[in-house]
Amino acid sequence: MPRRTLIAVVLVTAALVAVAGCGSSDKSSAAKSTTTAAAGASTTAAAAATTTVPAGPQKLVGLFKIDAGACTGDKVSAGSYFQMVFPGGSLTQGKFFQNPDSTCANKAYTLFTPGKDGGLRSGEFQPHPTPAYDPKGNALADAITQPGGFTAIKFSISTNPVEPQTKKQVDPPSFTVTDGKISGQTTAIVGEWNNQASAQGSPKPDGSSPGLTRPVHGTYDAASKHFVIEWSSQVVGGPFNDFTGVWHLEGTFVPKS
Repeated sequence: MPRRTLIAVVLVTAALVAVAGCGSSDKSSAAKSTTTAAAGASTTAAAAATTTVPAGPQKLVGLFKIDAGACTGDKVSAGSYFQMVFPGGSLTQGKFFQNPDSTCANKAYTLFTPGKDGGLRSGEFQPHPTPAYDPKGNALADAITQPGGFTAIKFSISTNPVEPQTKKQVDPPSFTVTDGKISGQTTAIVGEWNNQASAQGSPKPDGSSPGLTRPVHGTYDAASKHFVIEWSSQVVGGPFNDFTGVWHLEGTFVPKS
C-alpha cells in the first residue's frame, strides 16, 4: 500500500475510534444522569410519603362509649366514676362524701354503668324521660348511665336543650382534640336525684365557673380511640349546695357515621 494511502487509513480509523469513544461517554453520562435523577425523584417521593403535617384541632362528634367502673381495694381500677367534695375541700384531697350505696370498699367513689346508649353523645342531646322521676324520687334517665344508688335513692344524668335547674337554653356537649389533649364543654349535663336537678356541667349554663368548677380536660388516642374526660362542677342550691361533683368518664370513642 502506498505510504500516502496508509496514512489516510490510519487517520480515518483514529477519527472513528474517537467518535465512538465520545458516543459511548455521552451515553454513559446520560445513563448516569438518568439514574441519578430517578434516584433523586425516588428519595423525594419517599420523603414526601413519610412527612406528616401536624394536625390542628379536630372535633370529636359521636358517642363516648363509657367503660363500667370497677374498684380494686380502695381505688378505682378501671372505668367511669363520680365523687363529691365537701364544701371547703379540695379536688385531690377531699374531704369526699361517702356514698353508702357505693360498690367500692372506698365509698367516696360512685361507679357508673353504661346506659342504653352506651355513654355520652357529643353534638346531640340525651334528654331525661317524662316524668324524670318515679314516685319515690328515683331518677329515671338511663341513656348515658344506668341510674345508680346514692344514699338509697337512684341518681342519674341527662342532657337537655333547656337545663332543668336553671331553665336556661344550652348547647349539647362538645369536645375537641389537639395533639391528643381533649377540651370542650359539658354545660348541658344535669345530675338528677330525689326529684331535684343540679347543673353539673362545666361551665355552668350562665357561662360561670363557681368555686371548684374546672374546665373539661382529658386525653384521646387516635389509634385505639381510647379517651379519658374529666371536669368538676360545684353545686349551686339544693341540699348539696357548695359540694362539688368530680367527674371521670373513660372508654372508647365511636365517631358518628
